[in-house]
This record gives sequence, structure tokens and C-alpha cells, in this order.
Amino acid sequence: MISCEEAAILCNKTQYEETTFVQKLKLRFHLFMCRACAGFTKKNTKLSLLCEKANLQVLSKHEKIKMKEQLQKKY
Repeated sequence: MISCEEAAILCNKTQYEETTFVQKLKLRFHLFMCRACAGFTKKNTKLSLLCEKANLQVLSKHEKIKMKEQLQKKY
């Protein structure tokens, strides 16, 4: 059985479709046996769905660099 730490990593990877079939099976088995990780997975999935629905916008790399430069000039 995988550790809780590895389960958390696989949980995150699964949400972004970055896990193999075997990894998914290991995660499912762990979640069946571990209530804490099952709860974490449920909350993590809910958070990801809420973030998707919120349609969050992020700055581009260029915008981040420009903002950083402007902040450095001020301070």
C-alpha cells in the first residue's frame, strides 16, 4: 500500500490527468483503506471544481515580470 504522502501527490496528479492506470488503482485502494486521505481527496476535488467555475485569471509571464519591475522601482 502507498503512503498518505504519495496518495496526496497522486490525488493532485489524477485531477490533471497525469497518472497511469496502475497509479490510479493504487490510489483507489489507499482511499478505500484510509478515511483521512479519502476526505482530503473529496475536499481537493471540490476545491478544484470551484476554481474552475470561478474562471480565475492569472497574469502572463510577461505581465508578472513587468509588475515586478514596477514594484522594484517604487521601493
